[in-house]
Amino acid sequence: MGYIEDLRKMIGTRPLILVGAVVGAIDKEGKILLQKRPEGIWALPGGLLELGESAEDAGRREVFEETGVEIGQLELAAVFSGKQYFRKLPNGDEFYPVTIAYISSDVKNSTIKIDGVETIDARFFPVQELPAHTSPLVKEIIKHYIEMPKGQF
Repeated sequence: MGYIEDLRKMIGTRPLILVGAVVGAIDKEGKILLQKRPEGIWALPGGLLELGESAEDAGRREVFEETGVEIGQLELAAVFSGKQYFRKLPNGDEFYPVTIAYISSDVKNSTIKIDGVETIDARFFPVQELPAHTSPLVKEIIKHYIEMPKGQF
């Protein structure tokens, strides 16, 4: 993430617009992959785009880096942005995220290997049986997934 660090050196903690991608990977049993982040929140694997990287490639990369799961084809689920998603980090950095959410039922390898840094646990969960402390954004994305016409992805 050298690009963001370089920007922060120039502008300090002032608000930025940051673009990221998250992926709801759905296994053959219809369960969704969630990662438990160090702060105890269950979320979708994802992260910020690197310079020159497509949102789709960033989503695939982040899922693999954070969980070891490989995915193929992605379908756009929704884009989340706006002042309600504003974040101020403990170090004072402020940002407005633009989160591009994808769904993928094209799971190439479902063997989970957590990185122990960004992910302290990862599992596939039934969409109706999410763990406690699941991110509200995950619930919004699952709602979009459930409402998608069958066979759309």
